[in-house]
Amino acid sequence: MVLGGLLLAATAAVLVEPSLIDEARTRLMPAAAAPKAPPPRVVPVGTVAACRADVDVSIDSLGSVMPLASVTIRTRVDGELVTVAFTEGQDVAEGDLLAEIDQRPLKVRLRQAEGQLARDEAALDAARLDLERYESLHALRQVTGQQIDAQKALVRQCEAALEIDRGLIDDVRLQLDYCRITAPISGRIGLRLVDPGNIVRANDPAGLAVVSQLRPITVVFTVPQDDVVRVQRALAAAADVPVEAYNRDFRTRLGAGTLLAIDNQVDTATGTVRLKAVFPNDDGTLFPSQFVNARLLVETVRDTVVVPAAAVQRGPESSFVYVVQPDSTVSLRTVRPGAAAGDLVAIDDGLAADEIVVTAGIDRLTDKAKVSVKGSGPPGAGSPPAAVAGKPAAAPGP
Repeated sequence: MVLGGLLLAATAAVLVEPSLIDEARTRLMPAAAAPKAPPPRVVPVGTVAACRADVDVSIDSLGSVMPLASVTIRTRVDGELVTVAFTEGQDVAEGDLLAEIDQRPLKVRLRQAEGQLARDEAALDAARLDLERYESLHALRQVTGQQIDAQKALVRQCEAALEIDRGLIDDVRLQLDYCRITAPISGRIGLRLVDPGNIVRANDPAGLAVVSQLRPITVVFTVPQDDVVRVQRALAAAADVPVEAYNRDFRTRLGAGTLLAIDNQVDTATGTVRLKAVFPNDDGTLFPSQFVNARLLVETVRDTVVVPAAAVQRGPESSFVYVVQPDSTVSLRTVRPGAAAGDLVAIDDGLAADEIVVTAGIDRLTDKAKVSVKGSGPPGAGSPPAAVAGKPAAAPGP
């Protein structure tokens, strides 16, 4: 009996022993180290400091250069072109001789008209003498009153014939003047369209050449009809509204001028209004029919906070920027953008001057994200020039 009890106790001890062993092992083994949290990700970003400046708000549009005046040189008489007195592409002044038509046929007609005038003058003298004789004989009752009246009518006919002759002479002399073709305006003459020796006629549609006035010169461009009110307000505020002309990529300024006129109607096909600006064009950079980009200054926003347009992000409900904090984190800040000019945007509310905003690497940012700043500068640094401190938002001139 005693031996059986000992065996049962030993069996129970063996059954319980594994759990006790595991518990003891757990207490004796050192605790495993807890997993460390990953360090926050640092996003490299580019930044710019917001600042206060004057922003010139402008309207950009595609325009075409047009001469202030363009005249097709045509002859007013028929005849042979005997002289071309200009060089193609030459600058001419008003009154300069351009071409001459053969005058010999007209000089012959002039001699004929002068001879006819002399004949009719002699006839008038004879008629007047006869009238004096008739009037003296009428006192002696040797001629009738009817004869005197007929003679007076003959005198008037001779006088009318003289007026006709003088008119013919004036007409021939005028046509002789037309044989000398002079420049009607000052400008640059184009390529010659007719060579000497050809017979030219007054009704030739092509003409001899074209003279275009290049100084000053105009640019015609269009603006949306919704912007017409802004343009009219600019005209009301200042007599001379600045307009600048640029090349196709806005990098080279071709000239600076002023707004000359606004068309009196809206183009129903495009919903735009045509505007015309005048440029001095002293250096001859602008050329007729040249396509240019016109920039019209309509407003200047004074002393406002400006940031690059790349810093302003558009959300579903509002616009926002990422502002860099002193602890190298960013804060998502809701802002109210104002006028835009080139690469700059005025911030009407939500941002103060000298605050640092993110301009590059924004797509990897969230609120409170850790950042490393690659560099900062004033708005527009490292980007094409824009309208700051009262200067038009445009590229530098040539």
